[in-house]
This record gives sequence, structure tokens and C-alpha cells, in this order.
Amino acid sequence: MNFKHSIIIGFMLFAMFFGAGNLIFPPGLGFQSGDYFWMAIIGFVITGVGLPLVGVIAGSISKGGYRESLKVVHPAFAVIFMVVIYLAIGPFFAIPRTATTAYEMSLMPFMDGTGWVSLLIFSIVFFTIVFLLSYNPSRMVDNIGRFLTPVLLITIVALIIKAIMMYISNDSGAPAEGFDTTAPFSVGFTEGYLTMDAIAAIAFSVIVLNSIRDLGVSSRKELLIETVKASSIAALLLGIIYVSLGWIGNRVDL
Repeated sequence: MNFKHSIIIGFMLFAMFFGAGNLIFPPGLGFQSGDYFWMAIIGFVITGVGLPLVGVIAGSISKGGYRESLKVVHPAFAVIFMVVIYLAIGPFFAIPRTATTAYEMSLMPFMDGTGWVSLLIFSIVFFTIVFLLSYNPSRMVDNIGRFLTPVLLITIVALIIKAIMMYISNDSGAPAEGFDTTAPFSVGFTEGYLTMDAIAAIAFSVIVLNSIRDLGVSSRKELLIETVKASSIAALLLGIIYVSLGWIGNRVDL
């Protein structure tokens, strides 16, 4: 597998991780932390980037991924645990906030009045597009890694550059009321975990492994190496964007 394929799979993994919480938590943390921004964002990156990176790589160590590894505990535990994971990153928590965040950021600022009807219509259209992009696992690498992620990255980079130009002369504000200034690292550490990417890594590792296998990689050693490459690319992109969004939130002047 050449490096181009590693980049594409890394892009796919980045787009899968970069959900609604990833766009909200970093600037929110930056705004609240004030002068304690760097300690807070370091904690955030450790759990928001480091844990997902380790989680995906750990899933590639076993030939069958987490599903096979968890059977060592008990076959029933493997099934129940994976079901709980998929429900947590799916209908119980993560999926609903992806649609509502997209709705609030893309439509609400341009509409005079909003309500549940407009949200329902938007959600139907939103999840229809998501379904078309993801229902065929063999096309996910192309649909997400080759086409969707470059557009996402261009949009985010343009947003970051524009915001930096607007707020470059601003200083950090005072920490928000209620922010624990005695433990900014712990606050960031907790916020990073709330992105749920550490949990999602358990499910995403299966997709990454299957995508690499579809490109002709079969040996366990090569699967591990290629997973490390793709995961590192995704982690690098996530880390840069998290710090940038956090910095913007830290310098914004409301």
C-alpha cells in the first residue's frame, strides 16, 4: 500500500472523528480557560487525539480487531460491550448532536424563525446524505477520504485563517466564572474525553482495518504499520485543528 492510500485512509478517519463535539468543545474550552488556555488545550489534545489514536492502533493488533480481542474475556461480553459502544456513539448520544449542530450553524443564523418542523426536514435531508455516503462500506474510503475530507479541510482551514486574521491582536480574556483555575489541565482532559472519540475508536478501528485489507494488505504486521500511518495522519490533523479552534475561542471578543 503506497503513501497516497495511507493519506486517503487517514483523511477518512479524520472525517469520521471530526463530528459535532469536535467543533464545539475546543473553542468553548478556549473561551472559558482564559489565561490558562495552553494547559487546558494540552489536556484536551491528550484525550481528544491521543486516546483515539491509541484506540485505533490497539484494534489492529489482533487480526479480528476488538471483537476478537474481547472474546478472550467472554464471547457474550464481546457482543454486549460492542453493542453498548455502538449505541453510545450512535442513536443515544453522538448521532443526534451531529444533525442539531449542523442545523444550528448552517441554517439558524440565516432564518428569522426556526422550530421543530424545520429541524425535522433538515435532519431527514442530512441523514439521507449520510446514508448515501456510508451505506456501501467498500466505497467509504473514496466517498469520505478522497472527496468529502478535502472539502471539509478546505472549509475549516478557511474558517481558521479568517478568524485568526480577525482576532490576532486580541489578548486572552479572564477565565470564565466556574472554570477551575486550580486544575486547567484536568478540565481540558475531561473535555477532550467528552468528544467520545476514545469510545468511537473502538468501532472505527474495524472500518480502518477493512479499508486497509481491501487495498490488498493481509499480514498482521503490515496491517499494524498501515494503521499506525493512517491514524497518525488523522491525529496530526485533529491536533492542529483543535489547537487552532481553541485559540480562536480564547481570543474571541464578545
